[in-house]
Amino acid sequence: MKQILLIIARIVLAIVFIFSGFVKVIDPLGSTYKFADYFHDAFSMDWMIPASFVLAIVMSAIEFLFGIALLINIRVKISSLGVLLFMIVFTPLTLYIAIADPVQDCGCFGDALIVTNWQTFYKNIIILIIAFIVFYFRKSYKPFLSIRKEWIITVILAILTFGLSIYCYKHLPLMDFRPYKVGTHIPDGMKMPDGAPVDEYIYNYVLKNTETGEDLEINSEEYVNDSIYWYEGSPWEFIDSSEPILIKKGYTPPIHDFSITSQDGYDITDIVLEDERFYFLLIAYDLNESSISKQEQINKLTNYCTNNNYGFICMTSSIDIHIKEFVDKTKAPYEFYSTDEITLKTIVRANPGLVLLKKGTILGKWHYNDIPEIEKFENDFFKKRK
Repeated sequence: MKQILLIIARIVLAIVFIFSGFVKVIDPLGSTYKFADYFHDAFSMDWMIPASFVLAIVMSAIEFLFGIALLINIRVKISSLGVLLFMIVFTPLTLYIAIADPVQDCGCFGDALIVTNWQTFYKNIIILIIAFIVFYFRKSYKPFLSIRKEWIITVILAILTFGLSIYCYKHLPLMDFRPYKVGTHIPDGMKMPDGAPVDEYIYNYVLKNTETGEDLEINSEEYVNDSIYWYEGSPWEFIDSSEPILIKKGYTPPIHDFSITSQDGYDITDIVLEDERFYFLLIAYDLNESSISKQEQINKLTNYCTNNNYGFICMTSSIDIHIKEFVDKTKAPYEFYSTDEITLKTIVRANPGLVLLKKGTILGKWHYNDIPEIEKFENDFFKKRK
């Protein structure tokens, strides 16, 4: 019975680490953004932000490899120690994140599974206990391969894991867990379901007693529920109110920050989403860092769209002067519109990336390395769906 429980503990631990590692291995840019959030928002360590990409790939790969090793029962002594050290470091870290709340999602499971900071901490307590059990009884897991074969398998798995991560960086994640996956109808993702809970807020009020000169600060619920503060003739006079304070988070639609605004402030979001034509969105969250290796091909596609009455715009968070510099350098013939940087990074993991819409539905997404030739667009989309 003891051996069965130890096997179950090892497999549970392995599955958690495999899942957590895999969803980040295939989305290295997503993990990079999360590391940057931690360094900037949680620890004020902006000097570490340049290391985010390397850390994202290495940490995700190690996590995944530890899980695989535990699952197939190889190098258990090393992998169980590694997993335990992982949990010893990250459990108190997630406690700090839960208390301070500098980021809304720890990113432990990438975009595949969003959990709150407190849920993450409680989960880590359980995993830490299991990790300690597996490590403590590590000698009970008898190897079935020679040490040499175990190391060969480990090296091969490491090469494949790092290779997969680099491939997904140079193209797109093999699996898309974000709300902008192919097939998504964006307007539906922006809707609030009937009866969905809404955000609840309170305010702090500053009152002054006109008889005694006393100042008092109370929240809006106390104020409303006690007529002593507002009945006719009350000595309490309203002085000031705070900004709204969120006390209970309501339902948030999967897509909640999608907007397209012209440089002069005109919102064209509905126009684009309701357009019955094929409509290309070139996503370039930062034009200063955007690759121009495929710019000639993108310019040709833009001109083709203009001649065939298809839509083509660029969505960016760059400011006007950087847009002008980019146009001067690349002769880009398309128009530029503003969108939130985080939204752009969420839509597609590339800078630039290309999205094809029709009536608000995402028909395709491409990394700049994989933008098809015009003939392929014609065969796969334009001729088939007119």
